[in-house]
Amino acid sequence: MNMKSIRIKAPGTVANLVCGFDILGMALKEPFDVMEFTLLDKPEIIIHHKDSFGLSVVPEQNVAGVVLQSIIERMNNTIGFEVTIEKRIMPGSGLGSSAASAAGAAVGANYLLNNIFDTNELVQFAMNGEKLASGVKHADNITPCILGGVSLIRSILPLDIISIPSPELFITVVHPQIEVKTSDARQILKKQVLLKDAIKQWGNIAGLVSGLMKNDYELIGRSLEDVIIEPIRSILIPGFDEVKKKSKEAGALGGGISGSGPSIFMLSNNFDTANNVEGAIQEIYNRMGIAFHTYVTTINTKGVEIF
Repeated sequence: MNMKSIRIKAPGTVANLVCGFDILGMALKEPFDVMEFTLLDKPEIIIHHKDSFGLSVVPEQNVAGVVLQSIIERMNNTIGFEVTIEKRIMPGSGLGSSAASAAGAAVGANYLLNNIFDTNELVQFAMNGEKLASGVKHADNITPCILGGVSLIRSILPLDIISIPSPELFITVVHPQIEVKTSDARQILKKQVLLKDAIKQWGNIAGLVSGLMKNDYELIGRSLEDVIIEPIRSILIPGFDEVKKKSKEAGALGGGISGSGPSIFMLSNNFDTANNVEGAIQEIYNRMGIAFHTYVTTINTKGVEIF
């Protein structure tokens, strides 16, 4: 079916899942961006924004724009796109805002081109957007955004993506209203790690993947530990240690920094616990006088979708 225009939802994502830096990611039902695409018959990109974030409409300076440009080049510069972006995922939130734009652009354009590209090609197109946003081509947000569910990126070169089955999980997210840029959060990381820390991290990654696949909530909780990235990045997030402590006391399985922060996510095995965790987190930030948004949501199993 030939489609000239299309409207899609691109979900927010939680990258890393605590111990899986750059290799694990999970799609969320909320929040999500809305994007509208129109196929043009000449090689140009027109970008509109229906939000107040002030993002560039210059294609080379826009995450969706560079993705669309790479697709246009693959199509031998015979087509173009007009895109209207309504960002509901705040840039710099740690909830995959740039990935939603990048993945949404790749999937939306592909729909208009009668789905001629496969998943790996879409991920590769979308990684151009992540490189613009963070300076690095990583796929831990992009892949679950496109596919839904939980994704393991075993390798970037060559690209090797594995979808991980999981039990029902409820996710409590708090976004303190501060910005942490992914590029800045990467710069503060250590370039080398101790072997004993690497061994512990590998065990946690394997345990988390096993726990998800076996529907073992206790194993999931035990494995949500990061001894390499979190100790450094958490200093950028006010209230982080208390949020983690009080969330576990409220019944959460565990959690940590969402992507590069400042958002924090906590996993629970039922809705009531996730709501209790939200209340505990809200009390902390209200007391600290820091503005915040919270979400109680579940895993998005569909990824980017037409609506």
